Amino acid sequence: MDTDMDVDSTPALQRALDGYVRAVAAELDVPDEGMSFEISDTATAYLGLSTRRPTWPGRDLMLIWDERAGWAVAVETNPAERPVVLARLSDEPVPSPRTVARWVRGILAGPSLPVEPRQARRAKAVDRHALALQLSAYVPD
Repeated sequence: MDTDMDVDSTPALQRALDGYVRAVAAELDVPDEGMSFEISDTATAYLGLSTRRPTWPGRDLMLIWDERAGWAVAVETNPAERPVVLARLSDEPVPSPRTVARWVRGILAGPSLPVEPRQARRAKAVDRHALALQLSAYVPD
């Protein structure tokens, strides 16, 4: 970990999140064009999965992440729609890429999943400094 990294700056958080999302994508063999991330009022990430469920014909699955809720497998929706979440890993924001990949493979290999009930989630405060420190392990040298 680069202890000189200015973890409070958005560029440092951006580099760290980029490295983390790329590491998860590599574990799942998701190409660069199938991944994206954004840092605004909430840091989020997207990985396109080339898998479908019979209960959602014509719609691919995606792996989504945000700094408050962690990773989830969801059904691709139109941009104006909220994602349909099928499963959530945990509220842990930065599990190892290997842990995420193992969980996703288990989800994809398992039986068809019901839609996770929509629950009102309280937005928990995120310490961006701590998040950047956690993610800094994934900044390439």
